[in-house]
Amino acid sequence: MIGRAIFLFTTILAFCTNLALAIQDEGKESEHNEDTAQQKTSDLEKQVIRVRERVNVIGGLEQLFDAPGSAFILDEDEMERQKQGFDDVHRMLRQVPGVVIQEEEGFGLRPNIGMRGTGSERSAKITLMEDGVLIAPAPYAAPAAYYFPVAGRMQSMEVRKGSSQVRFGPRTNGGALNLVSTEIPSAFRLNLDVAAGQYSARKAHVNLGDTYSNAGWMLETYQFGTNGFKDLDGGDGTGYYIQDYVGKLRIFSSPEANIFQSLELKVEASKEDSDETYLGLTEGDFEMTPNRRYAGSQVDNITWNHQQYQLRHFLAVPAGFDITTTFYRNNFARNWYKVGSVGGVSILNLFKHPGEFQRELDIVKGGDSQSDELQVRANNRSYYAMGVQSVVGFGAKTGKVTHDVEAGFRYHQDEEDRFQHQDGWQMLNGTMHQTTLAAPGSQTNRISDATAVALFAQDTIEWSRLALIPGFRYENIDLVRTDYSKKDPSRTTPTRVRETEVTAFIPGVGFRFDMRSDWRLFGGVHKGFSPQGPGDPKESLAEQSINYEVGVRHYKNSLAFDALIFYNDYDNLLGVATSSSGATQIQEGDLFNGGRARITGLESSLRYDFSDSFSSRKSLPFQMSYSYTHAVFQESFDSAYDPWGDVVVGDELPYLPRHQFYSAIGVEGQHWGLEANAYFNGRMRTEAGQGAFTALKGIDSFFIWNASAYYEISEDVRVFASLQNIGNQAYIVSRRPAGVRPGLSRTILLGFKLRLGT
Repeated sequence: MIGRAIFLFTTILAFCTNLALAIQDEGKESEHNEDTAQQKTSDLEKQVIRVRERVNVIGGLEQLFDAPGSAFILDEDEMERQKQGFDDVHRMLRQVPGVVIQEEEGFGLRPNIGMRGTGSERSAKITLMEDGVLIAPAPYAAPAAYYFPVAGRMQSMEVRKGSSQVRFGPRTNGGALNLVSTEIPSAFRLNLDVAAGQYSARKAHVNLGDTYSNAGWMLETYQFGTNGFKDLDGGDGTGYYIQDYVGKLRIFSSPEANIFQSLELKVEASKEDSDETYLGLTEGDFEMTPNRRYAGSQVDNITWNHQQYQLRHFLAVPAGFDITTTFYRNNFARNWYKVGSVGGVSILNLFKHPGEFQRELDIVKGGDSQSDELQVRANNRSYYAMGVQSVVGFGAKTGKVTHDVEAGFRYHQDEEDRFQHQDGWQMLNGTMHQTTLAAPGSQTNRISDATAVALFAQDTIEWSRLALIPGFRYENIDLVRTDYSKKDPSRTTPTRVRETEVTAFIPGVGFRFDMRSDWRLFGGVHKGFSPQGPGDPKESLAEQSINYEVGVRHYKNSLAFDALIFYNDYDNLLGVATSSSGATQIQEGDLFNGGRARITGLESSLRYDFSDSFSSRKSLPFQMSYSYTHAVFQESFDSAYDPWGDVVVGDELPYLPRHQFYSAIGVEGQHWGLEANAYFNGRMRTEAGQGAFTALKGIDSFFIWNASAYYEISEDVRVFASLQNIGNQAYIVSRRPAGVRPGLSRTILLGFKLRLGT
């Protein structure tokens, strides 16, 4: 595979270089020089926009209207509004129709994001990227995103569904989420955000940068900490602290040069120390004290560190040809030390059958135990992902028909290394004492590897008011899982090696039609695909579907509206067994076939400024979005995967609300602004089923209000306040992995922002 990848990549580079030189020679006659600084800036901005189009899933608001499928951008202004509270990516994405959120600990530290019924567990079923590069710790070998980029330092976010299948993979059933980091500014800029609030919350976000004649740079740090909103039996914090640092350097040729080139280096390092747990509450304890945390979780803690390296080269010539190539490497290491069982009973089972394990529950709540009755697992894992990807773009015209062609290539390697052990603890007088220290690797000792080559090609063919966008994606994936004895920490001899090769051809076609200049019809048909994992059972199959959508989009002045319907027809739905999903009877990481499934839905969003109607000098922005999703199994089967269990035709998928609604309204004066927003999450099942809801197998709907305000002291200084969960509603967000888990309580945050420069 490596030889094929190198051959393909060098062929593409050679072709692109020769084509660039040829176009350069043909374009010399039309070459002209621009002398003004304003024109140079304009030329540079044009190239920056082109890079965004090639790297990101949408590119910008200008390209949003042209998307042949569902597309949504949280732009820089929207992100500024969102960052006035806790910077939880779940809360930020609530406004995006078709995105399913599964909250866990209230802060969005390890997000669970799905799209169109894909399943949301650890965001493993979507294509997750930062600046167009896969960002899950091991996107092929272990896609569960226990690392997620810090949302608070992002400049924008892009969500693309339906039309994303060709360009972005490997998981194409639902869609793609791309987080866009802070760009190098075009001129000197300093941004400083500082905030503090309830639960000892404190935040500092700083970025500083500048651009000169042929170089630009940016330095950034984001730091956030809190003592947590849950109350641990016996005291101590339940919060976290995150530190994130980013540096960027770009050098580029003269903006008006006949051949423009730029080279950008991005380096990122971050770490987290979080007193987080999988241990939830019984139903009765939640009713009395929803923010309680049991004594059995007092030593639970996760630490991780992450490094990201990207080197991106961009080349463009006047005739419209460009090539963008990115080399990347991500490293991630984490150790989640958390209670896994009590008296030989998994904590996942304690809450499934609470009446059967009263003594074990008493120990979890602080009752005395024998030595080693509390087993605390060190989920020690390290990951890396590395590769190179390149996108070529060029345009052509034949008569009245124009073509905008994109072709891409990616060679990728990643790895997950599990080297876990499990220690014994004893509970005495409400305090845990360690009684046994296990040897490293004595609980799990294995390595999972993946090597993948991906290709895509897509052509936007425009004629008059119609555009057709056919394309395909190809994935070739080699997966290897190597198991070692739990008594072999030096890994001298594997006990088992399992190899799997997966190939997929993923075609699709989209269209758009201008009914009027401000109304557009769009839609498409695409194949969906999600590969198996290393070492999965032989009977497990790749996840595949055929996805259909059709919709309308309207943009005029301050009104933006879109609505669409979709139908995803799954040939085989995969379930991923993880401890965080509540799987108890099977090995963590295994995938299970769910067979045929049907997911249908409606997505709509609306943005409007009422000041246009009232001729008001104040801005009165309003937005809303609504999603309806219905997902059912189309065949019966018995599964060892707990969230499914024994399925019959017509059973609804778990953790998927039928109805989701978001609304926000604000008023902005010359130097001040107020906003209130609310989101509704419909009730959902926690296990596959149909008919009436059962209390312990479902989650009730909830409706949460938030508000924020700001005041500009001067042109450069702004103070702000935010209030989340205004009504202090106690609501359940999950029953997995072990018991009831609450949403974030009412939280107040106050801060100020300083802006200097552009």
